[in-house]
Amino acid sequence: MAKVVRTKWVLLLVVLGVCFLVACGDASEVDQEVEDGVDSGVEVDEEANQSEQSDSLVIGFSQVGAESEWRTANTQSIQDAIADAGHELQFSDAQQQQQNQIMAIRSFISQGVDAIVFSPVVETGFETVLQEAKDAEIPVFLVDRAVDIDDDSMWVTFLGSDFVEEGRKAGRWLVDELADVEGDINIVELQGTVGSAPAIDRKEGFEEIIADHPQLTITQSQTGNFTRTEGKEVMEAFLRSDGDNIDVLYAHNDDMAIGAIQAIEEYGLKPAEDIIVIGVDAVKGAFEAMVAGKMNVTIECNPQFGPQLVELIEAHFAGEELPKRIAVEEDMFTMDQAADLIDSRTY
Repeated sequence: MAKVVRTKWVLLLVVLGVCFLVACGDASEVDQEVEDGVDSGVEVDEEANQSEQSDSLVIGFSQVGAESEWRTANTQSIQDAIADAGHELQFSDAQQQQQNQIMAIRSFISQGVDAIVFSPVVETGFETVLQEAKDAEIPVFLVDRAVDIDDDSMWVTFLGSDFVEEGRKAGRWLVDELADVEGDINIVELQGTVGSAPAIDRKEGFEEIIADHPQLTITQSQTGNFTRTEGKEVMEAFLRSDGDNIDVLYAHNDDMAIGAIQAIEEYGLKPAEDIIVIGVDAVKGAFEAMVAGKMNVTIECNPQFGPQLVELIEAHFAGEELPKRIAVEEDMFTMDQAADLIDSRTY
């Protein structure tokens, strides 16, 4: 009887051993299949999804506001480029207020975004918040407007226009246009937002050129905050104080120039004839004014650099070292060119 029991136990152990070997064999085959990529099920797909997600960035973008056609086109270009590249956008409109912008940047930092893009309302006053971004190891990219900070390690690069050169272009055009005119030329100036990079630089570039021509004098200069409404209001004040002696209007952007054109017409003068009108940006509204014979020239400031910005951000995350300043290529357009080019303007 004991012999029979022992025999049964031996048989049972043999059977269990065979099952164990089979099970081990199946498990090792499955493991090998996963390692070799033979099993193309859920695990491999998850790895692919993780790879795709790792290439996608969360980008915080703080825009100055929506004060002009140019700004609207710039915002749209950046938003579209970020979306087209498959990245996530966190957007904030500062509404021309520096404090709103600082709050937005701090919000981006607390959210842990991968990169911060912003166009500073003014040049100064961002040291503390940019240091916070640096401490959080979040790279900052400046667009359109720069900051006046000694420590340039607080941002990766600046992408935008050469505002000083834009002012120079306006000055050179005026000097050439009035080369045969004798006597004093009185210029009124509509400045952009006080303390902003384009307002500072466009004034500097323009004054640099006319400084060599003493017959050209800026007689009145005041901010119109880059808006059409304030441009009209300030131009009305210029006209009330000295309307019969204004020869040239130099506006730091086209929207202020267009507002000023309305004021000039309401005063009873002909814009572009009685008063030369110079704008900056080359928005479609400026081309419409030139076609109508109400504006003489506009200096281009290209807002559609969204794709270039995204390329720079991706290059930074790929380990490439970027120049601290990258300029956008731009042109200048006169009344004589406007009719042929207006249909090609996209902003």
